Amino acid sequence: MSKLWDFTRISVTQKNLHELKEIWDQWDDEIKQLFYREYGNLSYLLDVKVDNHLFRALTQYWNHAYSYFTSGKVDLVPTVEEYTTLLRCPRIQVDKVYSRVANVLTFLKRLMNITGMSEPWVAAQIKQKGDSKCIPWKSLRDLILVHPNTKKRVNIFTLSIYELVIFPKVLGHVDNAVLDLFDRLDKRVTPVSIILAKTFRYLSACQRVGEGRFIECAQLLLAWFHGHFWKSLQDKDVEWRAPRMILNEILYRSGDFDWVPLLWICGAVGYAPLLVLR
Repeated sequence: MSKLWDFTRISVTQKNLHELKEIWDQWDDEIKQLFYREYGNLSYLLDVKVDNHLFRALTQYWNHAYSYFTSGKVDLVPTVEEYTTLLRCPRIQVDKVYSRVANVLTFLKRLMNITGMSEPWVAAQIKQKGDSKCIPWKSLRDLILVHPNTKKRVNIFTLSIYELVIFPKVLGHVDNAVLDLFDRLDKRVTPVSIILAKTFRYLSACQRVGEGRFIECAQLLLAWFHGHFWKSLQDKDVEWRAPRMILNEILYRSGDFDWVPLLWICGAVGYAPLLVLR
């Protein structure tokens, strides 16, 4: 482990998660059941402890050329199907992939729809961070605590998880890209392909450079990893499908190509699960 420490230096520090966890712990069973019906297992990510040492070791075994983990005879990569099962979100449909849409509502209008707040209130909260419009997490936190509409509270809380836990670009703020993705969940668009694309991109960047900040999608990657390596692993235990996974056809082909382009909020990466099917 000491050699891995020297080889790859990764920071996985995330902020404001304790505040999200405190809010969740204060909710009664009725609100939590509403959350589960709408957004599945997403809240469980708040309980996943991010291990810096484990992430350094994982990055050591990441093959950035082919986008999978490899160690000896074992090759593994998270699949769309596995992540979909882990999240278990009733809203999403696995074959409806996210893509940016032209002529969408403005950042202000979408925030108004999600929060149910007036235009003057929303406009007063919006900040400009670089080339992106954002709303501070503290504004959403205060709204979650006092909003009279329970459904809106749950929606705002979920939006905060997507920004602070899964796609934290501007720390402490919810930006336009994540708001666009969250807005598409109502149309049953799956966020899984984006989560995988961001995960692969950051793993590859950290592995090539030997250092970096891995703050996006960290909890979900660890949940997947422990699902495969929780017990002592032997050659006979290695298979491409996790035992918990829903039985279905695996997505592995795009037209005549044995790989799939995974679109994310700002681009795309290649995804070739057939490389690790044993």
